[in-house]
Amino acid sequence: MSNPILITGAAGGQQGSTGRVIATLLLEQGLPVRAFVHKLDARSDELRQKGAEIIEGDLLNPASVQAAMKDVKRAYFTYPVADGLLEAATIFATSARDAGVELVVNNSQFQGTPDDPLFRDLQRAPSFRNLQHRLADRIFDWAQIGAVHIQAPPYYENVCALVSRSVAEQNAAFLPWGDGDAVIPLAGAEDVARVAATLLAASNASSEKVYPLVSETLTVRQIVETLGKAIGRPIRYVPITDEQWDTSGIVRNTARLPMLFVRSRAGIHRRWKSSSERMPNLSAPKVTLGTRRKSESIG
Repeated sequence: MSNPILITGAAGGQQGSTGRVIATLLLEQGLPVRAFVHKLDARSDELRQKGAEIIEGDLLNPASVQAAMKDVKRAYFTYPVADGLLEAATIFATSARDAGVELVVNNSQFQGTPDDPLFRDLQRAPSFRNLQHRLADRIFDWAQIGAVHIQAPPYYENVCALVSRSVAEQNAAFLPWGDGDAVIPLAGAEDVARVAATLLAASNASSEKVYPLVSETLTVRQIVETLGKAIGRPIRYVPITDEQWDTSGIVRNTARLPMLFVRSRAGIHRRWKSSSERMPNLSAPKVTLGTRRKSESIG
């Protein structure tokens, strides 16, 4: 494969860093990687040293996206939980179509399972952010650029980020997720990255266009207990209301994360808050590389 594979989010960030893992996995296979980063720093220098071509740009800037697409046939799209998802998806899809891109692996959000008659239906979106992802998926489909969507629920890593300060200071996880019995589907960012890397490196196009990817389905209390085991001390789960989550200092204590990220991570779980039905694991085994990440590693 001589054409570079374009990887967005390649420097990594606070919300899973799938792009960085994908870039590293592809480079380890000797594949050419064009790493699209928001700014040049030590992270991009490290990727350059590993052999990646570095492109500094902004997904909301059509000129920089179009320049990054030159000679690209395969690309990975990911966008942080921040404003601008639909604009970025439209710019990326349009640029990919104009450049003749043949495959775009899109990092999306969980939208149910294929056996559900309303799978991917817009009316079933549990949050506004999830609705935006459903719309973005359609933008990529309409562009006819061979889009494949990885639809994952919240990442283990992001759950840790939401509670890291309260765990450090009070050995407690304050979350608006009900009495603790709701079953929450989770995925590991590494799981998502390995599926995406395999799709991008494959010699043949995938026969599937959507990969719902769930690594574990645990109750809220089991998630908190697992976090406690990972860090070596017991953690209390403290249920709070949505209003307390939005207005208390708990949200301010996660100020290092974008506010849209903090609020959407709380909102998306309302879909499962009253549910006690365990969902099946959907790990897309035919495309994953290696061993999938287990919940014990969330610490």
